[in-house]
Formats: sequence, C-alpha cells, structure tokens
Amino acid sequence: MTTMSRRRFGGLAAGLGVISATAGLEHAAMAAGPAKIVIIGGGPAGATVANRLKTADPDIEVTLIEPKETYTTCFYSNHYLGGFRTFQSITHTYDGVKKRGINVVRDFAVGVDTVAKTVTLANAAATLAYDRLVVAPGIDIKFDAIEGYSEAAAEIMPHAWQGGAQAWLLKKKLLTMTDGGVVIMTVPLNPYRCPPGPYERACMIGHFLKTVKPKSKLILFDAKSTISKQAVFEEAIGEYYKGIIELNLSNEIDDFSVARVDAKSGDVVTKAARTERAAVANIIPPQRAGVIAAKAGLMDGDWCPVNPDNFTSTKVKDVYVLGDAAIADDMPKSAFSAMSQAGVVAADIIADLSGRPRTAGTYRNTCWSMVSAANSAKIGADYKPGTKDGHRVLTAIDPFISAAGESDDKRRETFEESAAWYDSAVTEIFGTSITSAAAP
Repeated sequence: MTTMSRRRFGGLAAGLGVISATAGLEHAAMAAGPAKIVIIGGGPAGATVANRLKTADPDIEVTLIEPKETYTTCFYSNHYLGGFRTFQSITHTYDGVKKRGINVVRDFAVGVDTVAKTVTLANAAATLAYDRLVVAPGIDIKFDAIEGYSEAAAEIMPHAWQGGAQAWLLKKKLLTMTDGGVVIMTVPLNPYRCPPGPYERACMIGHFLKTVKPKSKLILFDAKSTISKQAVFEEAIGEYYKGIIELNLSNEIDDFSVARVDAKSGDVVTKAARTERAAVANIIPPQRAGVIAAKAGLMDGDWCPVNPDNFTSTKVKDVYVLGDAAIADDMPKSAFSAMSQAGVVAADIIADLSGRPRTAGTYRNTCWSMVSAANSAKIGADYKPGTKDGHRVLTAIDPFISAAGESDDKRRETFEESAAWYDSAVTEIFGTSITSAAAP
C-alpha cells in the first residue's frame, strides 16, 4: 500500500464515512426477531452499507444480493486500460464480505413488493422478507439512445462503463488493433457515472497509444460544451498527447453528440454530420438507474429521487436508494460518493431501528483522474442537505479542484493519495486488500 501521513489517512477515512460511533447500538425488537435488512447491489454503495450495519450491530440480519461472483471495479479501470494496473488488481471476491457475517446471495433481484416487504429472486423459489430495503443497483445502459447501438453492438463497440468483461474487451481490442488504427470515443450529456471518467480514459488510452501504438490516434466526440477538470485535461492533452488525442466539444454550431453507429463497418456519425471509421470504438451511451429500481417503483424519469438527509426514497417507505442510481443534486455519481452515502444510510437505519434521533447526514466526494504516469488531478467537495425553492436538496460546500500548471511533486502527491484511497476503499468494501497493482 502506498505510504501516506496519518493526517491524510484520517481525512480519507472520514471521506469513507466511518460510523464507528454507532457501534454497539441495540436495534428495536422486531416481531419476527432480529431486524432484517436486504441490500440489492454489491458495489461500493451496497457492500459498504452491509459492512457498516454489521459493524454497528452484529445481531442485524444483513442479506446482500449480488449476481456476480467477483466484482471488477469500474473506478480505476482506466488505469488498467493505460497499462498502470492489472485486471486482477481491480477484481475482488466477496469472501471478505461473507466473513463479516453478511449473507451474500448470488442471484438477481427481479421484483420488489413494497407492501409485503419482500424481494423476489430470479433463481430461488423463496422470496426474501425485509424490514428495511437498500437499493444500490448502479447503472443500466440506454442502448436505444443511439441508432445502431445495442447489447450485441456493445460486444464490438464496447462502452466499458460497467466494470468487468466490457473493460477487458476494450483493452483486448486496443491490444490487437493494427498500429495506425483510429480509436473513437463518444461521451453523452450529463448525468452519467463519473463525470471526469471519459477524459481520464482518453488520457490513459492516449498513453497506451503513445507507448504501444504510436501511429494511432484517439478522436473524442463529446455531447457537452464543457467538461469536468477542463483546464487540467486540456493541458495534459497539449503536453503529453499532442497529435494523439483530438478532443471535440460541442458548441452552438457543431453538435458532436453521437447520432448513429455501425458496428459492422466501424462508422461513428455525429449530429454535426461528421463520420469517422473506427478501428476501435468506445461508445459511452446515456445511462439510467438499474432496472430493479423501476420494478420497485423508485424511479422518476431515468433516476431515483431521494431525501438528501438520509437517501430514503421519496416514493416508497422503508426503502433507501443510493450510489449511481440516486438523484443527488450537486453530488456526482462516483464510488467515493456512494461510500459516503452508505455511511449515512447505515447510521440512519441503526437510528431508526433503535429509536434514536435521526439526524441529517453530511457527505463528501473526491474524484481523482490520472493523466500520465504518477500524475493525477482531483476534484471534490463536501455536501450538505438544505432547502431550495421549498425542496430539500444537496448543495456543494468548500469545493476544491486541481489547477493547471501544478508542480510534478504536487501531482505525484495527488496520485499517491489516489492509490492509497483505492486500497482503503476496496478493503472497506470487500474486506480484502490488493496486492497486484502494476507500478506506474
């Protein structure tokens, strides 16, 4: 694990939303015995809630529903694409989660009865009863948002915006591409998972091309006119990837949203009527909350509205929605955000079950982006619930962002902070540490 100061580690631990102060609280007696908490989704949000609940009260029956045997993090998968991490280093089992006394059910949740308080599984005959339900399904891809794109097309033009097979496929295609081939990336309008993620990915692919396929280039089409950490990314492209990365942001004249793709030919067509033929295409489509959220009646449009004080659903009683699926106002969809929200959700459930006062949570996010070897930038803020126009909302306070022109030492320090956070985060989520990250 990267070495870091005790003070900085303490700050990162606070960012993970540690709720050790709630440990030892006794939950209110339930008619059927110990409280039953069912959590749908074993990513950063769901698994962290499960861990915090078991830590706070070992008697609570916590069931985590997750269909995957191993979980490959979407966060830091860009480092894998750039050659700075192994696939194994971003892939984790649930063995550590099970050792915590959490019941991990490897299955799909296919239905929720919010009146009877039960969850139906795809492969099990029985349903799971709950006293409180936590829904953290992450994202689903809106394949129908782009003409010619589909689940089948994604096997040729991967989006790689969900960890695992898609990230592995994109890396395979980059490795097998003929030197001189063109890589095309498309980026949708907000909101989507990890706002700065596409531009970190562009830098990581740029690094790969520069070092492995020097005759190739990357063309990026973005539906937006401005991007997260824009000054930092534009500086990096100019300094490290000039002639390798071509960044096209939309403007009043040219809309570089992707209009149509042809997986067979490799053609990518923008709304500005520009057509490019890709040797490798990374199509990042618009997204929505995972499908189970719709089946549970939790969605309003593409996402799930929540009470920002504790991420309870505004549509269904005794249900929490957090992570990428939730509408969190100023708070971006990121793993750090999800874990911060998880700490608040777990504390709120404990307070609710025990009859203790429920207080509004506070939150934090940091998003790191690697732009070249041992060179990372960050953006983030604290978030506090408040009232705006008669509605409860989350508002950013004390925001921070890396500036263009920072020293090499500053950027290396930010990189080391990022690496340390990943180690701490996956230990918190999965109960295991990583040992196979490649050195930059």
